[in-house]
Amino acid sequence: MQPLTTEWIKKADGDLATARRELRARTAPNYDAACFHSQQCAEKCLKALLQEAEIPFGKTHNLSLLLDLLKGCYPEFELLRPTLAILNAYAVEYRYPAEFAEKEVARQALKLAEEVHKTVMEMLEKN
Repeated sequence: MQPLTTEWIKKADGDLATARRELRARTAPNYDAACFHSQQCAEKCLKALLQEAEIPFGKTHNLSLLLDLLKGCYPEFELLRPTLAILNAYAVEYRYPAEFAEKEVARQALKLAEEVHKTVMEMLEKN
């Protein structure tokens, strides 16, 4: 695995840990942050795959766009498009006033991020 790919995975792991920590918090849990970091985990996982495949991706947070870039190398990843579409919204949905994530939404976001993380790690291990 390329060193930069490993760095992307470490960043994704950090986001996953943050989302988990917010869901476990007994005092003042931040479910908005759990959703955001779940999206960030998925984003960084996709960027790790793109990095490993040496596909340029620029500065974007759009999971659908990143998936489109991956189609040529990882067509099976298309199955995760619905998952990524849900997570994509969490890049901004709860970042502004008037919208707050509930615990169940944050729990679902984390579950989806874990699914993406697992799939990406399996793909990277195959290479």
